[in-house]
Amino acid sequence: MQRATMNRPPVSEGQNARNAPCAACPVREQALCAALNDKEIGRLNEISVTRRYSAGETVINEGSAANSGYNLISGHVKLYKLLSDGRRQITGFLVPGDFIGISASELYSYSAEAIDETVLCGFPRTGLDSLMQQIPGLLHRMLSIASDELMQAQEHALLLGRKTAAERVSTFLLSLARRHGDNARGGNGGLQIPLPMTRSDIADYLGLTTETVSRVLSELKRASIIRLPTRSSVEIVSAEALESRSDQL
Repeated sequence: MQRATMNRPPVSEGQNARNAPCAACPVREQALCAALNDKEIGRLNEISVTRRYSAGETVINEGSAANSGYNLISGHVKLYKLLSDGRRQITGFLVPGDFIGISASELYSYSAEAIDETVLCGFPRTGLDSLMQQIPGLLHRMLSIASDELMQAQEHALLLGRKTAAERVSTFLLSLARRHGDNARGGNGGLQIPLPMTRSDIADYLGLTTETVSRVLSELKRASIIRLPTRSSVEIVSAEALESRSDQL
């Protein structure tokens, strides 16, 4: 599949161009529509479009027109900003239930890329703005999402400015487990969560080297605090011990 570009049409063809079944959405309780009743969900469904992206495909381009917002239904997305010399800085990772595309201006201030096979429910900005004027619960939910984004940005700044490498990695894993909620449950009582991002991407986000991230993960594994069943997953065996290592302020 070709990578998306800034000229990607607002609505994709074929399988991507269909209304999303909002009432049966697996992340309804965590997503934008969490505060809406069935009638209001129906109105939101009328403007929604399901989009699918392959790993590495661009979802949003920094500087392009901010004409849509998206609920992440499945898969994972990384957010990044482009630097003047062409490098990029990863600023966040999204999990199912997260919203992407909030912008106070007419242009997106960041880029977004699918980490794995990803499904998003898209809403045109004009239609969403109109519904927020008519449905107070939708506006309040959007304000709550924006507030959460600000809080996460503040926590990330604290993580980069005050925490050691071990504390950063531990905090990152705990944050992922918290954001995955009830889905972060293993059969043996541990918290098993996907870890589809590369060690390099984790390092970029945490302000560390790839080698340091790998070393800390190995140390946590040797201490029986986590397990690494696969390269793309982690099981938190002892959340209490990991909490202690994170030294959260």
